[in-house]
Amino acid sequence: MIEGLVSGTLMGLAEERQGKNDSAFVLAKLKATAGDGESLIVNVIAFAAEARAALLALDEGDTLAVSGTLTPKVWTDKQGNTRPALDLVASQVLTVYHVDRKRATLGGASTPTDTP
Repeated sequence: MIEGLVSGTLMGLAEERQGKNDSAFVLAKLKATAGDGESLIVNVIAFAAEARAALLALDEGDTLAVSGTLTPKVWTDKQGNTRPALDLVASQVLTVYHVDRKRATLGGASTPTDTP
């Protein structure tokens, strides 16, 4: 098992679905940039309630970081080229909205832009 943290932008909107036994989960796609400048698609699935809620609150193009269990994959595009991809079972989702809320909870800790 590989634990990882991936950041990027949300592609499309996250989608909530029902599994067996009425268990809820959310599917999303994240576009991340690899070290060589190429884009990498990360297929995200979230079962944890907080991670599901965070993904559903985002709009297409929002920046986020997702942590959880990673599985490397390969897919073939329409031209027959193989491309890397990742499947990630999200345990936590972090967005700029979470950072702002956490700062407010910690007593309004100042950011570099807040100081003169």
